[in-house]
Amino acid sequence: MSISRDCVLGVDLAGSDRRPTGMCLLYRDYACRCWIVYRDVDIILAALAYLPRVIAIDAPLTLPRGRKSLTTREPIHFRSCDLELRRRGIRFFPITLGPMRTLTARGMLLKKELEELGFNVIEVYPGGAQDVWGLPRKSKDLNMLIDGLRSLGLRGLRMDMTGDEADAATCALVGLLYIDKRYEALGDVDEGQIIMPLPICNKSDKRCL
Repeated sequence: MSISRDCVLGVDLAGSDRRPTGMCLLYRDYACRCWIVYRDVDIILAALAYLPRVIAIDAPLTLPRGRKSLTTREPIHFRSCDLELRRRGIRFFPITLGPMRTLTARGMLLKKELEELGFNVIEVYPGGAQDVWGLPRKSKDLNMLIDGLRSLGLRGLRMDMTGDEADAATCALVGLLYIDKRYEALGDVDEGQIIMPLPICNKSDKRCL
């Protein structure tokens, strides 16, 4: 299978296929298209249809080192990448907390299926990326978040888009920066890393993220 080099796919994964998962296809020229799906098969079909170079998923995709399962009681709750987020003051939910367990299980399975098809899958955290860029999270002000993503160069965002779509667009933008090597990887490779954008270097330059 030939993987495209001109687009990335951002996925704001829901913990259940009964809830909406945000999707964003982002091209090199920063043009994007966002939509909603529900089933894993729809995510996989989108990947096969567009052949993105990177698929950036908002979900924990690995277990903490030393933890055997999400279903058993164990004292290990954080990966090193999670601890680094906490050290930086970036809010997140531990992967072993309630609904996060189902999201983590779904994310790990989806990653496995996509990698078996030949795709490059990375874990991203849109809320953390938005913090780095100085943008409000969707729960605080969705319209301001959409305007902020536009100010960073994204084209094609609708004002009536959902918060899931806005987070998917954020995921896709981080994926594009990952391709361009304008990112940092938190945590250990062997345990699982979160890909984060570098801080904005010059607010007067909208393409300098």
